[in-house]
Amino acid sequence: MLKLKYMVDDRPPLGELLLLGLQWFAIAVPVAIIVGKIVAGLHFSDPGDQLIYIQKIFFITGLSLLAQLLYGHQLPLITGPATILLVGIVASQSAGLNAIYTAVALGGLALFLLNIAGLFNYLRRLFTAPVVATILMLIAFTLSPMILELILASTPPELALPNFCFSLIFVLLLFWINRHTAGFWSSTLLLWALIGGTAAYLFLFPGGFDPAWTAETGVVTLFFHHMNLRPAFDPGVIIAFMVCFVALSINDLGSIYSVAGLLKPDSLPRRLSRGLSLTGILNFVSGLLGVIGPVNFSLSPGVIASTRCGSRYPLIPAAAILLAISFIPPALAFMGAVPPVVVGSILLYIMCSQIAAGLAMALDSKEGFIFEKGLVMGLPLMLSIIVSFMPEGITAAFPVILRPIFGNGFVVGVLAVLIMEHLVFRKKAGGD
Repeated sequence: MLKLKYMVDDRPPLGELLLLGLQWFAIAVPVAIIVGKIVAGLHFSDPGDQLIYIQKIFFITGLSLLAQLLYGHQLPLITGPATILLVGIVASQSAGLNAIYTAVALGGLALFLLNIAGLFNYLRRLFTAPVVATILMLIAFTLSPMILELILASTPPELALPNFCFSLIFVLLLFWINRHTAGFWSSTLLLWALIGGTAAYLFLFPGGFDPAWTAETGVVTLFFHHMNLRPAFDPGVIIAFMVCFVALSINDLGSIYSVAGLLKPDSLPRRLSRGLSLTGILNFVSGLLGVIGPVNFSLSPGVIASTRCGSRYPLIPAAAILLAISFIPPALAFMGAVPPVVVGSILLYIMCSQIAAGLAMALDSKEGFIFEKGLVMGLPLMLSIIVSFMPEGITAAFPVILRPIFGNGFVVGVLAVLIMEHLVFRKKAGGD
């Protein structure tokens, strides 16, 4: 069983709290930058407009994280732009920005209204120990293509092998350091890994990385441009995004339950209801801002397992930094200078901890790990890998409405484990 130094409502000492907060901030930045670059590149050709879009992503991410920590699920869950909505944005690009972000706002509003009506309450009993354990491992497997892209595909071909070797040595070194350190240094290992890994890579391969994009801008600037103040109601786009929000709600539920499975907090139904409601409201606000909406990320259990800190309080300074940085464009450009191979290696290290946490949960039961549990977990994991590595040409041939579900390995895996656990291997009343 995983033993944590700090639980949900424990407050670490100030120095450790701030350093852990920097670590959570460092975890939130890469996904915000990566997703932001993709969507901003789809919408705008001007670097200045792209940077404004990134500012808005950091603002809504910081706002979402702070709101969830103080008023929502109140769990140590990192928040960021929902990659599930990226599918809808790509498919609906020709409809225009107003139609896209009107659909985002309506999807968020629908999620909020359905949740306060109590629709999601009955889902709580579906998340048994095998289901949550599978979700923990699904996260790692479905992030594999992104990790591969960060380590290899985003580099010049001649650096593919050197990058792979660098990543392998770097990850092994992180495990070795984690094995031989404790306390402060162990809790803040990911932060030092980000700094040290960047310095080491730039020293070894000074010409192997072209840092981010640049744009001429002031030191402190606002970002209230390209707002969605003229709604455009396109039925096809709205339907496509409603399906995206079904997948987003599954992602959100899975993320909350994955952390709850590790920390076992009190008042879980209340936390779940508030978390989903806030996700809906914040996506509505995102639609008005004209930016991709947020979701609770599923990689948090891996960070908790690797740092042994389950407290929500270190994420508050992380949220404050995200909000402050959103008004400082040069800082965003500077943060884009972390080599992708370093980000991918750290993500690989975190996902290994996540798999270990999932296995620990699967094995930690009165009946032990039986063959049926392996089958319940095995099919979803295999399906998630197949879907995650499915060629883009295949998923592009799927109907637009089905693409956000059957083109997403995490969603397919979650649906599969629920079917396996509650239909195929459903326990009979009064017996096995």
